[in-house]
Amino acid sequence: MSFKPNPAPLTCPTLPGIGLLRAAGRDAAAFLQAQAMNDVNALAPGRWQWNGLLTPKGRVIALFALLREADDQFLLVLPDYAAEDMAAHLKKFIFRSKLSLQPLDQWRACAGPAPSGPDRALANGDADAGWVLDLSGDGTDRGLWLLPAGDGAIADEDPETTQAWRQADLAHGLPRLPGDQRETWTPQMLSLDRLGAFSLKKGCYPGQEIVSRTHYLGQAKRGLVRLQAKSAPPAGTPVLDPQGRELGRLVCAGGDQLLAVLATDPDAGDLSAAGQPLVRRELLNGLAR
Repeated sequence: MSFKPNPAPLTCPTLPGIGLLRAAGRDAAAFLQAQAMNDVNALAPGRWQWNGLLTPKGRVIALFALLREADDQFLLVLPDYAAEDMAAHLKKFIFRSKLSLQPLDQWRACAGPAPSGPDRALANGDADAGWVLDLSGDGTDRGLWLLPAGDGAIADEDPETTQAWRQADLAHGLPRLPGDQRETWTPQMLSLDRLGAFSLKKGCYPGQEIVSRTHYLGQAKRGLVRLQAKSAPPAGTPVLDPQGRELGRLVCAGGDQLLAVLATDPDAGDLSAAGQPLVRRELLNGLAR
């Protein structure tokens, strides 16, 4: 299905910090299948999934949305990761593969309404006019609009919209990894199974052995927890129990919403970080794709 996603007078505030990288060519699918942690071959054109890259030790380098624009063309939507930096990282592994990596510097990621239709993994649009991804979840109705420069729907950033978007990401368990939290956590520590973001069956990829062993031997002793605080301590801050023992660390924050990786101990009692009390909140569902 193809359409131009800019019905006037719709305006979509720009969301900063989201890189857009197009991978295209005869070997694009095979290359991404070998490098990424989810099953790229399972994607039909026009559909998208959560995906990511791992170190050989199974630590998350980046988490992103991957859209298959055509049989031999993909779009990586990269929260908190510059497209140029991702291209430089992936080029180290291309060798003789036939594909190009093109940062879409003139495109913008914007906040707008969700596309209509029950299938949330189906993108609306095309590679020329732009795309809309449904990022709705429990209690939210939102679309991520990916638009080329000059599209009339693009509006300047609105700080309130940016913060609300980030808070919704965190509330649904989508980690927003700052640079100092890359290569720190395994997919299981970040509970990325909730998003359907990695595969246990697709075959080899960097970090796959660690991911599979952790899953099948039941060795995941920590997981993602949603917390709330009056003001957010920085990522990496220890989370303490009432006795001052460290249970884990903060991963990311947005407004009063925080995500932390904590030991799986539901009876730990009151929690704190940097002297601030933390309140446990349930992670919302509905963002799996």
